[in-house]
Amino acid sequence: MIRLVVMMYVRYPLSLRNVEDLLAERGIDISHETVRFWWNRFGPMFAAEIRKKRVAHMRGYPQWRWHLDEAFVKINGKLCYLWRAVDHEGEVLEAVVTAKRDKAAALKFLKRVMRSYGQARNIVTDGLRAYSAAMKVIGNVDRQEVGRWLNNRAENSHQPFRRRERVMQRFRSAKTLQKFSSIHAEVHNHFNQERHLVTRQTYKQRRAGALAEWRALAA
Repeated sequence: MIRLVVMMYVRYPLSLRNVEDLLAERGIDISHETVRFWWNRFGPMFAAEIRKKRVAHMRGYPQWRWHLDEAFVKINGKLCYLWRAVDHEGEVLEAVVTAKRDKAAALKFLKRVMRSYGQARNIVTDGLRAYSAAMKVIGNVDRQEVGRWLNNRAENSHQPFRRRERVMQRFRSAKTLQKFSSIHAEVHNHFNQERHLVTRQTYKQRRAGALAEWRALAA
């Protein structure tokens, strides 16, 4: 039951009360505050288990290309920045929240990604100078690529998170934003089957496999 509630709330653009109503229609009576408690308490556990398996798998293969981008997010009227790294297949590698968009923030973000996944052959960014400055510090200048259309992969990856952000009516603190964005990234990766690239039969098999793995989390 807890895994179902967390999946419904994190994966789909539903509010706490939407989840409560959908479960009530199926004869399951829980409060929206229970939904809030469960995603806060168990969401990080499920996300950590997914991430552990994915990182172990990805480190066994060469990292071809990363796409880095930052999104503006308002918290209580103040702008902060959600830095996100996406691989060449569209999977979110890392999400980091910072108060500034400068060299120090970019360096913190890059080091965090590299600590988990190692080095990439190419790193695609936008024209933000903070990326170039951070690349010089870690010695990755020759791997950076900047182009007008090159970073569409990262730009498009913001869309699922933006849909969730609108439903949640934004965030109240940077801590909550960091927590939810990290959980959302792992759940999105787990269920993202790139259905437009495969046949219906293959998609159904992959979807069934993803659901089976989800049900086995923290079992």
